[in-house]
Amino acid sequence: MAAHPDPYRNVDAQPDPARFIEALEARGRTPSQAALRRRFLTFVPVRRGDAVLEVGCGTGVVVRDLAERVGPRGRVVGIDPSRRLVVAARALCRSHPASARIAVRLARGERLPFGDNRFAAALAITVLLHVPDPLRVLHEMVRVTRPGGRVGVQDQDFGTVAVTHPNRELTARIFAGVEDRIYAEPHSGRRLPGLLRAAGLERVRLRTDVYQDTTLEAYTKSFLERRAENAVRFGIVDGRTAQRWLDGFTRLVAEGAFVLTMNFYGAVAVKPGTSARVTGPGA
Repeated sequence: MAAHPDPYRNVDAQPDPARFIEALEARGRTPSQAALRRRFLTFVPVRRGDAVLEVGCGTGVVVRDLAERVGPRGRVVGIDPSRRLVVAARALCRSHPASARIAVRLARGERLPFGDNRFAAALAITVLLHVPDPLRVLHEMVRVTRPGGRVGVQDQDFGTVAVTHPNRELTARIFAGVEDRIYAEPHSGRRLPGLLRAAGLERVRLRTDVYQDTTLEAYTKSFLERRAENAVRFGIVDGRTAQRWLDGFTRLVAEGAFVLTMNFYGAVAVKPGTSARVTGPGA
């Protein structure tokens, strides 16, 4: 059976998994992306002493952020279905000052290896875009969250990408053509509040943040290069046209005229019921 066109559905099956490790870490280091994460984790909120689960933790960028927020009495568990990403996350977390409060496990969001009501908060950050059945993952996140706890999800929304380029028609054709072939729902971010309600959660809140770049940072450059590469792979344009398209962005940067923005939607809701606060390593 042919591999799914979205490589993040099975990183281990890709020809060069190390490329995805590097891309996730590069995104994590991008200042505007780090600011997006900080604002979302404050919005959830993640508190000191919390036991927190991150579904689809990748290389552990968010896990490391969470470990600082929960403090010495808190606990952070990250899970990911990719063996390569789990190995990378464990290695990167070992050198973190708060490594003692971090655990990373190999598991799928559709079948979490935890008992009911174990976590104060369960999060999935830029994950639901990549899974075949987001509601199934959310039901599992709800199950392992204690009553009164928070479930938080954040996704980008490719329908909100705005970028300067001399050829607007070509840009629209590449973006729409690639996204429609890779993602079941390219406009993932805007559906998050509805998914949380469908999962039986209450007090749904939404925060919209904007990723902005005017200098072609490493994350943005990689994002555009992947779009060009996939446009060639899917037969949307030929290689020369894709390179000319990328060169158009480079010229705009040199002129100080480059702009790319994209919305990231973060939705948070509460599991019905009340219980004692869950903290510490017992989660």
